[in-house]
Formats: sequence, C-alpha cells, structure tokens
Amino acid sequence: MPKKRSGGGLSPTQQAAKFLGVSVLAGAVLAGIALPAVGALGLAAKGSVESFDELPVNMKTPPLSQRTTILDADGGQIATVYSRDRTVVPLKDISPYLQKAIVAIEDSRFYQHGAVDLKGVLRALNKNAQTGGVSEGASTLTQQYVKNVFVEEAGDDPTKVAQATQQTIGRKIRELKYAIQVEEELGKKKILENYLNITFFGQQAYGVEAAARRYFSKSAKDLSLEQAALLAGIVQSPSRYDPVNDEAEATKRRNTVLQRMAAVGDISRAQAADAMKAPLGLKVSKPKNGCITAVKGAGFFCDYVREVFLTDPVFGKTKEQRAKIWNQGGLTIRTTMDPQSQNAAQRSIKDHVYKSDEVATAASIVQPGTGKILAMGQSRPYGFKKNQTQINLSVDQSMGGGMGYQPGSTFKPIVAAAALEDGMPANKTYSSPYQMAYPSPVSVCDGKRWVNDPNNPAKLQNENSSEVGPYDMREATAKSVNTYYVQMISDIGICPVTTMAKKMGVVRADGDKMPQVPSIALGTQEMSPLTMANAYATFASRGMHCTPVAIESVSRRVGDKTTSLEVPKSTCSRAMSENTADTINTLLKGVVEDGTGKKAGLGSRPSAGKTGTTDERYAAWFVGYTPNMAGAVWVGDPAHKRKMVGITIGGRSYGKVFGGEVPGPIWGDMMSGALEGKPVEDFNTVHIPDSKPRDRGDGDGDGGQDDGGNGGDDGFIGGLVGGNNGGGGDEPTPSFSIPEGFIRGQSNGGGNGNGGRFG
Repeated sequence: MPKKRSGGGLSPTQQAAKFLGVSVLAGAVLAGIALPAVGALGLAAKGSVESFDELPVNMKTPPLSQRTTILDADGGQIATVYSRDRTVVPLKDISPYLQKAIVAIEDSRFYQHGAVDLKGVLRALNKNAQTGGVSEGASTLTQQYVKNVFVEEAGDDPTKVAQATQQTIGRKIRELKYAIQVEEELGKKKILENYLNITFFGQQAYGVEAAARRYFSKSAKDLSLEQAALLAGIVQSPSRYDPVNDEAEATKRRNTVLQRMAAVGDISRAQAADAMKAPLGLKVSKPKNGCITAVKGAGFFCDYVREVFLTDPVFGKTKEQRAKIWNQGGLTIRTTMDPQSQNAAQRSIKDHVYKSDEVATAASIVQPGTGKILAMGQSRPYGFKKNQTQINLSVDQSMGGGMGYQPGSTFKPIVAAAALEDGMPANKTYSSPYQMAYPSPVSVCDGKRWVNDPNNPAKLQNENSSEVGPYDMREATAKSVNTYYVQMISDIGICPVTTMAKKMGVVRADGDKMPQVPSIALGTQEMSPLTMANAYATFASRGMHCTPVAIESVSRRVGDKTTSLEVPKSTCSRAMSENTADTINTLLKGVVEDGTGKKAGLGSRPSAGKTGTTDERYAAWFVGYTPNMAGAVWVGDPAHKRKMVGITIGGRSYGKVFGGEVPGPIWGDMMSGALEGKPVEDFNTVHIPDSKPRDRGDGDGDGGQDDGGNGGDDGFIGGLVGGNNGGGGDEPTPSFSIPEGFIRGQSNGGGNGNGGRFG
C-alpha cells in the first residue's frame, strides 16, 4: 500500500520521488542519458509522471547466483560449479579500504544524498552540455545496485540482459523509483554490502570475495589499500581495466582511485603517494569452475550429478525451473560417492588401460539394497583435449552418455532369473548342440509369436566345436553356452525375460524399447555399465532392485538463510524371489570359482559374476558383485570401429580380448581396493542337484585364454559370427549365410536382432 499523509495526500517522500522522477528527466540527464533536442523534453516530461506512478512499489530481488559445491559421501570436496563465481560475504568481512575506495570513485556523496544526487545530476548536465555528448553520468551507488539486480535477474539470457542495460528513459524511470524504495528499506550500509556482493569485477569474478581471491588469492577482508583501490577501479570497465591483460591501464586506474580517496579525505596524500608507487602485486588464481576441475577422476560422476539435478522433477516441475535453481547456485550437494571406492576404481583403470589406448574402459560401483552409486570412472579423462572426452561412458545417453555397448553373456543371468521365476528347475538340462537354428515359434509379450524364416533360418553356434550338450544350468552358465540359453528363452518365451529386465532396471542406453527377439538372450542390446552394475546389485540384495541414486542431500543458501531441498530417493521393489536370487548367486559363484571369471576372483572374499564378449570383440565385460558391492567394467571402442584383436591395452599385447581377461582383472583390482577394510560377507546359496555327470574339462563359451581345455568366447550373438575356438585357436569361419535383414545395426554398433517374422 502507498504511504499517505493523514490528510490523504502523498507523503513527503513520495512527493519528492515524483518531483525527482519528472524533473531529473526534464533536466535531460539521469545517470548518463542526454536527450538530443529540447523539443523532446516536453514529451519525456509529459509521459513520465504517469509511468512513474504506474510502476509497482516493491522491487523483486532475486537470490544472488553463487558457486555450488559438490561433496563426496564423507564431505570431501569433489568440485565447484557455477554460472557466476560469487561468494556472498557480510560488510564486516570486506576490507574498510575497499568500502571507502568504491564509494570514493563511484559515488563520493553516497552518505549525504538520497536515491538521486541532484548535485551530481546538475554537474553531469553541465559537463555533457559542454562536450555535446554523454561524457559523465550521475547514477548513485543505489541506482547502480538496482541496475545490477536487473542484470542478475536476466541471468544468462542475452535478450533480457540487453533489456536490463539499455539506455532508455523507461528503464531509468523504473531504476529511479526502485532506488527510492531501496534507500527507504535497506539503508546505506546494507546497500553498500549488497552492491559489493553483486558487482562484476572481471575475470569471471562476481562480488568482492571472488574478485579478491581471483586477483590476489586472499579474502576480501584482508585486502591492502592499493589492492582495494585496484578492485574499486575495475568496476567502471572490467575489460578496459583488467590488470591481468593490461597492467599499465589498470595501474593508471588504481592511482586515479587513490587520488580520489585522498581528495575526499579517506586517506592522506602521503598514503596515496606511497600506495601509487607499489606494484600491482597480483597473485592470480585461475577460475576453477565445472566438473573438469573434479578430484579423484570424478569429473563424470560430477557431470552425472548435474544431469540428475537438471532432469529430476523433485528439483522443479519444469526444465526451466530446475536450470534456474542450478544457475543461481549457492548449493551444497552431498553425494553418494565413496572416496575409497572411487580411488580404487580410478587406480585400477589407470593400471590396466591407458588414456591413449585405441580402446577405453568405464566402470561403475553400486551398493546393493540402497542403489547408491559409490564410484564411476573411465580411462579417458573429462576434458576437451586429445585422449579426453565429455561423454560419460558409464551412463545412458539421456544422462550425458553414449548409445551403450552390447553386454554379451553378462545378460544371460537375467534370462536365467526369468526362467527360475517361471518355475524352471535349476538343474534343467537342454541338448545344447554346437550349432542350431533358432527354435521357432517363440511367444512374445503381445500374444504374437516370433517365427524363424523357414527358407533362410537364423542360426547360432557355441564357440568351441567340442561344446556339445546336454548341459544343465550350472555348467551352461559357467561355460557361457549360447545354444543352452537360446533353448531356454525359446522354452519360456521372450516376454518373461524382457519383463524381468525391466524389473531389474535394465534398459537400452539409447532409450529405445527392447525388441522382442530371441537373440536378446545373448546380450545384443546396448547397455551402459551403470545399468549392468545396478542390475547385478539386485542379485546381491537377494532380489530387491533399488533405482540408482547419486545425491544424499542438498542445502541451498539464499542470503543469510540456508534451507534443505528434497532430493530423489531410491525406489526399491522386489524383482524376484529370494530363492531365485540365491540360485543365481550360486550359479555365478561358480563362474568366478571354476568358469570364465577366475581371473576376477577376490581370493577369500566370496564373489560372483559373469564375463561377456561381444560381436567380433568390439566390447568385453565383467559384471560381478559381493553382498556389499556390485560393479561393472566395460572395455571397448566407444566408436565401435576397433576390434580387440591384435591390440595393445595398458602396455600389454593381446591376440584376442576376452571378458575374463582384460575387464576381469580390472574388476578384481577395483573391487579389492573398494572393499578393503569392509566386512567379509557370504551369499545365501542353494543346493543345485547335479545332472548326469560328464567330464568336459574346464571349457567355456567366454574364456579360451586360460588353457587348452578352455572353450572360446561368445562372439557376435553368442558365436553367430566370429567367436573363438578354445585354447587360443583361430576364429571359425561360419559355414552359413546371414539372412537378409537379420542384423539391425547402428553407426555406434547398434543393436542386433533376429531375423524372422511375427505371426
């Protein structure tokens, strides 16, 4: 409500405001605006009274944008991010020299006048009349503060910034009225404090604290006289008086400020003279902004946290609302990242894969039962230079990742879980021939059936010609027998498998729907390492799937107040029975103990996992877990161009790369370090009756690198193309043709599906 006198008229303050609003404009100068012709004055004055009265009384002051600090689970700093580098400080923490310097050079009568300095207006009018242009302005510190508020409110929108700074009568009218309001409500000391915290000082520094740290690597409260004068001089033109790029011009400006301080009596002339002789004494700290500055190799985890904030509705209903909160900053985000696990992941990655290698590796660790992401790392660092990348190889495309990578045989336990939930016994036996056509027809979710092309049927084979069944589930899982798992999915149908995958949070990295084709049993659909780690955490937690989370808490500081924000919570639901999970754990312990994953073993600490190697060795995986942690390691070419055949990785040469050979040891070293000092826990296992015993050695469909008794690798669609005859033999040449339309590919190694039709 406007303040009125008891008689109903305007208060003296409002009368003065209206008078100033009109007379200053009619006087042709208000903070640097000079009207070009006297004829325009009448029009300006005529319209200004109504415009002045129509302006709202209260100016909305947005929170000052500040830096955001991202912390690990122990409270250690990971990185600072900001749209504007600013740390708000009270006036008592700002050097008195700087307070006096900014007043002296920008508005020496600040403590004597109101919102508008009439003497300053008349002086500027006279000066501008003499020069015939606009050589001097008359904005007070209060008016400058109001203008900076408008700029702050505009954010990074160039159109709004232009509107907030354009030299127009309308903007000056609004600026004037709000300046009057600010003078009444805040008082001089608070205005000065706000001004010093909002003003831009160049070099990406907003506010005096950021400026003091940028130019002198010290706090604003510790600035000397000459340092304070330098900063005060920058404000008028941060680019022109930038001491980093033009020391001579900055020195001249600093000395002007010192002379002005002496002229108004803030310092003696002797003090000014001594200070003018001093060198600038810069000790520049480079801006440290963004996830590129993250410690512990956590740049990609930092980026993932940012993506979560900008996409999760818990932080704002719209994308614009979330972005505004993020850009305003002032946030302290405590994350789930465990520094021990993160260090272990990065150390293992560095030991096994070099950033300059032709291929890369990415790894993620998730805590079973909570969904907390404990670590996330990769061999190619976060950055913009050679052998660096901004793509987070651990996550889905929607969260800043790529299009994913075929997980190969690491998908088979999901098929097994679906079969067990469907009632299949754990000692189920299939004929599992070396080579076969995909069984047909196979039921799918929509009630239709997938049918193999009878004229040109899609086929598959095991990796080793000696791998001929029958096999039961335990042996087929340990050896990664492809034909066993295709017979299994054909028996139970595709729908239970895709349904189980969904319950476990397994989705394609590119966001596409998982196709209803039998080849998904062999891991042909692109996934991210985080997805696979989180899926296997479901087995570790005895069937409870918890959605992954990266943020523990968020506090937000606005002015002097700190509030807590709601954060995304992990949603846990039962994906399978405890008995099914315990059965899978029993099967996958066998993979580590006696199968393809022996090189990933953790010694006396119980562990379980599965190897995977995909078509023509474009990617290799190990995904495994203990009851405490689940982790996934992928190795491959993100561009899907370099086959891992005849390749050097981490300084070691490989004829052919297998899931148990390169990713397995990375996983083993990573998990050993992450689990050091943690309790040793065992799985709940079940008794799986043996089927008819057979002596087939230690062959497997994913290995081949241990000894001559081992089988080969999965190959594309579990051996349909490529693959390896165990014991280091040559790749077999397929004795069949690939049906037209059988492969559905992408430039990034896209998904592959069975040919055939739906009926």
